[in-house]
Amino acid sequence: MSITEIQAWLDSPQGRYVVDWEQTRLDQVVADIFGFNAVQVGFPYVDFLRCNRMPFRLRCSVEPCEGVGVRASPWELPFDSGSIDLVVLPHVLEFSTQPHQVLREVERILVPEGRVVVTGFNPHSLWGVRRRLSRRQGAFPWRGQYLSVPRLKDWMTLLGMESQVSAFGCYGPATCDPRWIERWSFMDRLGERRWRFGGGVYLVQAIKRVRGMRLITPNWRESRAAAKRLSPAVQKQQKEAWKQ
Repeated sequence: MSITEIQAWLDSPQGRYVVDWEQTRLDQVVADIFGFNAVQVGFPYVDFLRCNRMPFRLRCSVEPCEGVGVRASPWELPFDSGSIDLVVLPHVLEFSTQPHQVLREVERILVPEGRVVVTGFNPHSLWGVRRRLSRRQGAFPWRGQYLSVPRLKDWMTLLGMESQVSAFGCYGPATCDPRWIERWSFMDRLGERRWRFGGGVYLVQAIKRVRGMRLITPNWRESRAAAKRLSPAVQKQQKEAWKQ
């Protein structure tokens, strides 16, 4: 895939149809994820972290592009293990030659309880039918290896990541004509109620779980209860010591 090819698709009515849905959904999801470091891996032409409030946010991609802070392959990320609170993977796995390694790298750099948000094209949709008819030939996005949501969740489970509720969108046919996109817009409203898992694109969120980890915090209640049982003179001495 070349930069010009993807950029041309993004500027097309079909590309805007997809990106508008994904941008809206990601704005809602990342706004409520907190931490210190957030990274968007791939698809650097769109800022999917714009609504996130972490102090450190950057886009990572192989391609030199405006807005890219780090150039690296998605399966070899130059970040310390356990250093990132949020990773966004927009359409990376289905167009990567090493999708398993990409997910392993994401799991490695995430902190315990860190989150990953993945977007992709749904093979079990009208968009998946269009891809099969094209036989992985032609322009972007028909050459990718589309991953189903159950398969993606299985991969995440094997890596110790707990997948959350997914979302589907873009139920209309994969047309490039803006007039037909508008005419088929009723399918987006109907699909969310009647054909929820048949959207052309999906969003899946997962949390990195670490078994056996337990956060230990001071038990202030027991300390205060024990202090109340002491004599007034000893309580006064403890208060003075705490102030120092």
